[in-house]
Amino acid sequence: MGIFKEIPPTAGFALYLKDILSSFSKKTSINALENDFKAYLKACYAQVTYSGTAAFYLILETIKQFSSKKTVVIPAFICPLIPLAIKRAGLEIIACDIQKDNFNFNFEELEKICLNNPDILAIVPTHLAGIPVDMNKTTEIAKKNGIFVIEDCAQSLGAEYNGRKIGSIGDFAFFSLCRGKGLTIYEGGVIAANNPEYGAKIDATIKQLVKNNFCSETLKVIELIGYWFIYRPQLFWWAYRLPQIFWNLKGQSLKAFAEYYTIDFDIHNVSNFRKKIGHFEFSRLENEITKQREKAGYYLEALKQQPGITTIRESKDDKATYPFLTILFNTPQRKENAFNKLIGSGLGIFQAYACAITDYDYLKEIIPQNPCPNAKDIAARHLTISTSTFLKNRDLETVINKLREF
Repeated sequence: MGIFKEIPPTAGFALYLKDILSSFSKKTSINALENDFKAYLKACYAQVTYSGTAAFYLILETIKQFSSKKTVVIPAFICPLIPLAIKRAGLEIIACDIQKDNFNFNFEELEKICLNNPDILAIVPTHLAGIPVDMNKTTEIAKKNGIFVIEDCAQSLGAEYNGRKIGSIGDFAFFSLCRGKGLTIYEGGVIAANNPEYGAKIDATIKQLVKNNFCSETLKVIELIGYWFIYRPQLFWWAYRLPQIFWNLKGQSLKAFAEYYTIDFDIHNVSNFRKKIGHFEFSRLENEITKQREKAGYYLEALKQQPGITTIRESKDDKATYPFLTILFNTPQRKENAFNKLIGSGLGIFQAYACAITDYDYLKEIIPQNPCPNAKDIAARHLTISTSTFLKNRDLETVINKLREF
């Protein structure tokens, strides 16, 4: 790797100039991207939103109209924006631990939470790292207790659970179209639902809460053009690694790793221009997933016999998209050593989240404390390795050789 060469840590789509130019065409329907999602998921409803977080928030504001319950259950290893959206919607949070060495809920704990608390409005199963979690068990628990299921598909567009597309199984689903999340419009999200009544209610919520913001949307268009220019290994260091160095020097590690957020996230409308770009990218989705899976497969095979390292992978009947692969070291110290030496290697080695959701200091006032030992353990022992389209075969070999040093 050159001194300023940087592989993105996730398999975000590169944006092509032809996608931008094609978006000026008046022949393309303004609803083309929503129609892409409806056809792909076989869903009756899809709506593009400002972000995945905005999509989740709008779902919460909608389901409040169906129930007086006030509590949402989330996995204890999840993006910090999720509890912020719940709090903004005026709801309460319970963090449920996950299983040891994978991202599924600890179902015994989840069942106890739902049985003992009649106030549970929704459960949020999270398909982290493009890996489908057990939806049969989740929906079984939810249905027994009259609880909504909202699938968090922010990292898993295209993944399949028992032959069904992720996002088509729960009552609602939300996706992220943020930079680095695969298909992207720089900042964006999608709501999906399988019930026409739910779709109509979401539209009413959007009409009430979501407004136009010309200045903000113009900035997003400019940033999207900037993404087209800079999202390549020769330039990505300046937009990604340099800010990390800056914030680390100031002693603000959460900002360095983009894990510090606030509750006042934007929810304004997305321009037709950006939605059209997403539509033209959609045709590449399956091909990009195939390439991601090939890289993940290389890593999985190479690390299969590596002492002290295991991987989090799909179940045999599922299909993960692997925008990155999550590996687990046998001890937190080995992980810490590897992270400190490899974070600046330019090879796309990173970590999903710094800690369990209950351990973020700035969230402790809104999340009741729960031991969550498995989430804490995964946070302490995991690293992520990129499956970016920019990785060459020699880069894959270099990643494996470096990991074998620890």
